[in-house]
Amino acid sequence: MTSTYYTGEERSKRIFAIVGASSGNLVEWFDFYVYAFCAIYFAPAFFPSDNPTVQLLNTAGVFAAGFLMRPIGGWIFGRLADRHGRKNSLMVSVLMMCFGSLIIACLPTYSSIGAWAPALLLLARLIQGLSVGGEYGTTATYMSEVALRGQRGFFASFQYVTLIGGQLLAVLVVVILQQLLSEEELRAWGWRIPFVVGAVAALISLMLRRSLKETSSAETRQDKDAGSVSGLFRNHAAAFITVLGYTAGGSLIFYTFTTYMQKYLVNTAGMPAKDASFVMTGALFLFMILQPLFGMLSDRIGRRNSMLLFGALGTVFTVPLLMALKTVTSPFMAFVLITLALCIVSFYTSISGLVKAEMFPPQVRALGVGLAYAVANAVFGGSAEYVALGLKTLGMENTFYWYVTAMMAVAFLFSLRLPKQAAYLHHDH
Repeated sequence: MTSTYYTGEERSKRIFAIVGASSGNLVEWFDFYVYAFCAIYFAPAFFPSDNPTVQLLNTAGVFAAGFLMRPIGGWIFGRLADRHGRKNSLMVSVLMMCFGSLIIACLPTYSSIGAWAPALLLLARLIQGLSVGGEYGTTATYMSEVALRGQRGFFASFQYVTLIGGQLLAVLVVVILQQLLSEEELRAWGWRIPFVVGAVAALISLMLRRSLKETSSAETRQDKDAGSVSGLFRNHAAAFITVLGYTAGGSLIFYTFTTYMQKYLVNTAGMPAKDASFVMTGALFLFMILQPLFGMLSDRIGRRNSMLLFGALGTVFTVPLLMALKTVTSPFMAFVLITLALCIVSFYTSISGLVKAEMFPPQVRALGVGLAYAVANAVFGGSAEYVALGLKTLGMENTFYWYVTAMMAVAFLFSLRLPKQAAYLHHDH
């Protein structure tokens, strides 16, 4: 069915819904990344190095927020979206991210309230981890359901446009503050500004999301299996395992060529940190622009073919690309190689949410998408940097390249299980 099926008014409503849903996604990821980029300035205020207990709290906080909370968020918000509506889930998740950012922005430091400061920072981070864990599945589900038929790949790709956009905006805000404020001002109070910006942006997104039209029906929300983990595994275990299989490889290669790559250029290729930052900012910007193009391509060649190309090209080219980047000296050459890698990754990221949503019926769609993504992302994506650095310290850095390659081969094999014609969503209004 082509997009001409829709009236002009209907098209406008659906495009506004895509903007409303994806705006929250941008805010969620902006807030999540701001923490990483600002940590260098606020860490001493919360974690004095002479207190080992506080240092442990720091480690535990990062671990808990990054790994534990995402699958829990995927489960809670997936259940909420399937049982009480996508719109409610989207509003609650962005409200929680706003609350988490606001806590961090207003937190007294260790010198004011002692160990309560890092404990409250940990709590705020747990709230943010929960929120971002739940955001992916519900946004992917909503955007897939509301997208125009025949153009679903194109519209669904905006989930990763805003995800990468959030990361780039976080970098941009920090860079602007670095120009306007001195190092001392940033450490004293300047680091709080991005969290205030994030909280305000979340409120704006909340207003946009309030006007969204619900895409799930009362009938599916009242289904006995709606948002039920037992219902998901009883009836859709094969689909869940398939999604888990290709998301593991997808998350791993995404984190390898985005968040880990900057450290790789500095630590392994020996590139100056400033050059590496410029290279990655440029590559991520291009990566963001590529998403709708690869989404449109999937509308032409089919989701299954896009995923098979992703798995095959990733399997063949991961080792050559990482080996070439290991010895790269020119920032421009590094940019070209990383862009080539991100083109391969784009076959997956552009339709990441949609290809998962098409695997599940509406009563367990948000749960199936959110939980499968969160588990695979926590285990394989979140650990990418640690595995890479761990193998490097053991003098086995090349093993990491083969690990990514093996997971890409797994993604290819699981993509073979994808139906030639999507079982769900294809005929939905």
